[in-house]
Amino acid sequence: MNTIRHYHRIGLLAEPERRGNGYKQYGVAHLVCLLRIRRVVELGVPLSDITAARVSDRSVPPEVLRRVDTELAAEIERLRKAREDIATVLHEGAPPDTPAGFESVAGRLSAADTSLLHIYSRLYDADAMKDLQRMAESDTDPANAELDSLPPDADEATRQDLAERIGRIIAQNLVDYPWLTDPSERMNQSERATMATFLNAVTSLYNEAQRDVLARAGVHAQQHLRALGPDELARLRGGE
Repeated sequence: MNTIRHYHRIGLLAEPERRGNGYKQYGVAHLVCLLRIRRVVELGVPLSDITAARVSDRSVPPEVLRRVDTELAAEIERLRKAREDIATVLHEGAPPDTPAGFESVAGRLSAADTSLLHIYSRLYDADAMKDLQRMAESDTDPANAELDSLPPDADEATRQDLAERIGRIIAQNLVDYPWLTDPSERMNQSERATMATFLNAVTSLYNEAQRDVLARAGVHAQQHLRALGPDELARLRGGE
């Protein structure tokens, strides 16, 4: 009855006359009109696109149906992708909030890693995220796990050793994925906005010692690349 009252309020279904006892006298015409409305609603047409005139002459513009069809197709695709992702999460035993594509390495991701990947997914395009996925899958070096557990008061020797080891990992990634040197073409936002977001994330997610190690690692990575020389670097990158 609430649905019928709503149809009365918005003018889709005419109010019937009342009997002497005050009850509404619904007839076959009202029933048919109600069933017509429900059928159009079942197709996904919003009530805002249905008018009393359209109900009475049984007309809904084709463009409305085409728009609804497009929206339904998009929803079907979203649901298909959601089911596919759920199947992957269950198969890998990954937490449901694991960034898409990283389910197989979820057990090796720290809270900071997961947070950064979520942020990256908004900053970079799909191709960049696929490359990050490949990096995560191939990275079995314990250095990253050591970085995750590095205390803020870590001593100089520990920081330096870890920075050099992580620097070698970064250097290898720069060789394998040259776009990392200049990721501007892979960004979804402006370079300034992307860098500001990244720096804010690193500052928030890592302690002072971890940030120091990452900064040093970046310097070491560049030193490794310079030591290779342009010819060797081109050879490693497949003759680029």
